[in-house]
Amino acid sequence: MILRIGTRASKLALKQSEWVKGKIEARHPDVNVDLIRIKTMGDKILDSPLSKIGGKGLFVKEIEDALLERRVDLAVHSMKDVPSELPDRLILSTFPKRENPADALIAAGGQTLDQLPPGATVGTSSLRRGAQLLHTRPDIELAPLRGNVDTRLRKLESGDLHAIILAAAGLKRLGLSGRITQTLSFDQVLPAVGQGALGIEVRQDDEQTVSLLHFLDHKATRLTVTTERAFLKELEGGCQVPIAGLAQLDEDKLSFEGLVAELNGSSILREKIIGTKDQAEEIGIALARKLLDSGAGRILERIYGLEQK
Repeated sequence: MILRIGTRASKLALKQSEWVKGKIEARHPDVNVDLIRIKTMGDKILDSPLSKIGGKGLFVKEIEDALLERRVDLAVHSMKDVPSELPDRLILSTFPKRENPADALIAAGGQTLDQLPPGATVGTSSLRRGAQLLHTRPDIELAPLRGNVDTRLRKLESGDLHAIILAAAGLKRLGLSGRITQTLSFDQVLPAVGQGALGIEVRQDDEQTVSLLHFLDHKATRLTVTTERAFLKELEGGCQVPIAGLAQLDEDKLSFEGLVAELNGSSILREKIIGTKDQAEEIGIALARKLLDSGAGRILERIYGLEQK
């Protein structure tokens, strides 16, 4: 039997898909897995911040099209890139165990966020990261930063930037954890919905593939990511707006913290809810509504209005 994984061609995406391939082939010796590289819109447009390109699913749509057209059998995604609503006939069947969801600072001079000099230039194209950084350090300058991890590290080494922010999980998967100057606390920067988690997407009617992948599903990761995505969906947010959320499971207790921020970091609305693990979606929705009641809707409307200009 041959299974075809649809994947982006970046070094990180391939590393993640190769990991899934290795797990499948080790568990099912009669299955051979091929990687099918697919270029997405987000990969093609590298000269603009993602927030300026507009639209959702910038890193997944072309791969989902390949799934629907049966050119591939499954897709391996970074969950932070996956919109809160999937196309008809596709499901997220499997969530492997999540890596550390935190953001990481890599500073040219080895400083922590608090130690960066006044007016330091920090590279990030994430509105979520930028807003939270500015809330903590309103004196810093943000510089747009696109491209794969190697490209971003080269830009730091060129001397134009004091520091860059990347996901700790991606650096670990690439064997680059040693480059991290500081793993930022969740109090400093709350991560993106789904950050650090992988999701495997398949056709809903492909029961054979769903069954083959079942052994990779990690219950705690499924619960926490479900909570976070319910929050994102209720806010009608995409992955390129300053929305953050992190759910954590401790035995039967499920805690969830989420925020919506002004782009310049001048205001951050942040709340936390604690419930039980059988309330995953309800907790995410409840926290979103709590933030909307506190004024998050007005912040998001302003941001979406700016994006359309």
